[in-house]
Amino acid sequence: MNIVAVIPARMGSTRFPGKPLALICGKPMIQHVYEKAAACSLIKSVIVAADDSAVQQTVQAFGGKVFMTSPDHHTGTDRVAEVAQNLAADIIVNIQGDEPLLVPDAIEEAVKPLLQDTRITMSTLKTALRPDDDPLDPNIVKVATDASGRALYFSRSPIPFNRDRSSAARLYRHIGLYVFRRNFLFEFTTLPQTTLEKAESLEQLRALEHGYAIHVSETRYYPVGVDIPSDIELVEAIMQKQG
Repeated sequence: MNIVAVIPARMGSTRFPGKPLALICGKPMIQHVYEKAAACSLIKSVIVAADDSAVQQTVQAFGGKVFMTSPDHHTGTDRVAEVAQNLAADIIVNIQGDEPLLVPDAIEEAVKPLLQDTRITMSTLKTALRPDDDPLDPNIVKVATDASGRALYFSRSPIPFNRDRSSAARLYRHIGLYVFRRNFLFEFTTLPQTTLEKAESLEQLRALEHGYAIHVSETRYYPVGVDIPSDIELVEAIMQKQG
């Protein structure tokens, strides 16, 4: 099974322009993510989907593979699909370029369901909310799943709502790493945007609204992404602590 990881790298972030090239412990963030993806034993190849020549040059400088994509894509998934058109891969892993602390085991946990069940066409990850997480924080996307691990809904609001505070229902944080079978990736990007997707500004709801299942695996990995420049200091402190 040929499994390829694609990392969309967009330089035009409104909150952090030039984010993929931000230095973390002396190394560009995109390189940290690339090396974590390459360390996953299931991944045969890693490609950065770039929209800027500066990213292209940086990736080539550390020996990585890069593909220049159109600057007109609205989402990272569209950028990944453009790269996938030139690949013979069976499975495509869409890895966010702003999670330099990503662990290879988490990638493997997201991929394995597609290797074990041919009926699964798309998968992602969840992890339990921590006590210091604010369930009302709209930047923390929550997910509810059924007994077989299929997503019921993704929301920026707390789901489920524990009306009875003694309820055993746990809240889970969604991790924005997606695994697609190649054919479904192309199908997904041709689906029209949906009402709930627009309301929540969550692209994955498009699949659910069109009747497609998303398998959600639980992981112990807890994401610490880089959204704004001040997040760099936090990530560096974690990296230094980890050695």
